[in-house]
Amino acid sequence: MGKRDAFPLPRIDVFADPRVKGPVAVVSAGRSRLVALDLKVFDGVARRHWPGADPLLPWLSRSANHGVLWFASAAALTLTRSPRARRAAARGLASLALASGTVNTFGKRAVRRARPLRDDVPLIRQLKHQPITTSFPSGHSASAAAFATGVALESRRWGAVVAPVAGAVALSRVYTGVHYPADVLAGAALGVGAAFAVRGLVPTRDQRRSPGRPHAEAPVLPDGEGLVMVVNSGAKTADRARALLTALPGTELVECEPEHFVDELEKAAKRARVLGVCGGDGSVNTAAQIALRHGLPLAVLPGGTLNHFAYDLGVEGERDLARALSRGEAVAVDVGRFRVGDTTGLFLNTFSIGVYPELVRHRDRWSRRIGGWPAGVLAAGDVLGSERPLEVEMGGKRRALWLLFAGNGTYHRMGLAPARRHDLADGLLDVRVAHGGRRPGLRLLAAAFAGPLSRSPAHAAVRVRRLRVMRLAPGTPLAYDGEVVSAGGELQLDKLPEALTVYRPEPF
Repeated sequence: MGKRDAFPLPRIDVFADPRVKGPVAVVSAGRSRLVALDLKVFDGVARRHWPGADPLLPWLSRSANHGVLWFASAAALTLTRSPRARRAAARGLASLALASGTVNTFGKRAVRRARPLRDDVPLIRQLKHQPITTSFPSGHSASAAAFATGVALESRRWGAVVAPVAGAVALSRVYTGVHYPADVLAGAALGVGAAFAVRGLVPTRDQRRSPGRPHAEAPVLPDGEGLVMVVNSGAKTADRARALLTALPGTELVECEPEHFVDELEKAAKRARVLGVCGGDGSVNTAAQIALRHGLPLAVLPGGTLNHFAYDLGVEGERDLARALSRGEAVAVDVGRFRVGDTTGLFLNTFSIGVYPELVRHRDRWSRRIGGWPAGVLAAGDVLGSERPLEVEMGGKRRALWLLFAGNGTYHRMGLAPARRHDLADGLLDVRVAHGGRRPGLRLLAAAFAGPLSRSPAHAAVRVRRLRVMRLAPGTPLAYDGEVVSAGGELQLDKLPEALTVYRPEPF
């Protein structure tokens, strides 16, 4: 047995070109007509002159070799800094990988169709390096369709940009004479199927996203009049807030220095129908407290390093927020509350004590020198190598904890950091505890990946409406929505149910 037949697959020659000498499979009359139609279309494309296509389509066909065109497209999407575009790029590449692997592993070995004869294809169209693999199905078409469909499933806007390019690549395979139309159609169908298979394994954010509840009454601002949006003038993302003016020209935009941020929010709240903030989770937390105090709805535009709250609302950019404001689409969300001695505060996302606040402190100390990610790695090493478990009292018993995490609402698919919340008004605190003991890193990982309801000697995960922790040592760091303060004494956690009205676009 030769090397080529080491893993034999059924050989099907039903697509053999009748113009090629050699054995031809006996096919049904209906299949023969399909093959004849396939050849007729191929010949028609070969003989037809398409203005401007001779230099463009062969170049596109070559650029898609080995997926180079799609990797470049994914890189371009990533550079937009849009979270949705980055997810679309990742999904497109995952779909491409599945489609390409399927074609090369099974498709071309199961159906061994000869490449077309290029007698009628003008020399200017023909590729310099002709493919030597079998013809059915078209791998280029499968990759193009998979990438475009994967992108479109995550972002219809970017999908509309990529789809014409993918279609042109598929057409180029017939135009240059290396594939029959049936090869291209079969490859494209396989690529679309691969993208939907990936979506079945990893749902898109729209699939995971609930319609939002409970709905809340909020002003309808078709041109933005009545919205006062406050943004840090020193932030690179201030351009995003300015872009909102294109969709909502009546918006009042206030750009200020960081030290004046709170004062400008207070001033804005006195004259606004809707208080707006562009920033990360820390800035949004500050704006939420002021909006609650003045009884105003809040409009959130993500503009920081971490934007968990905005993304859980479904607001990923100015288009999402503009749509919600112009239609008056809003929901009432819970607000978490903590009290430790004389220190009180609110949190929209998470509250924690133990390792994480210490990690934030260490990271901030190093980040200005070596950058965010290296500082985070170095901080994790410092904390896990030197810090001792936190001694507290819970349920009348003394306990040693590496971490106590409380989420404002139940987090699904946790991981190394909280990922997603489907319901921002469930009335629950998602509490996860990593008990003290040996190997803190493993215990923290176990707590991170634990389900919403689980218990073990290393960690516990429960959902409660309130929590009390006694005997926090004075000066214990507390982290909430990315901010760190120090306090000690009795810790109480609870929630203000459906206390804050926030604009949230309805799903399409």
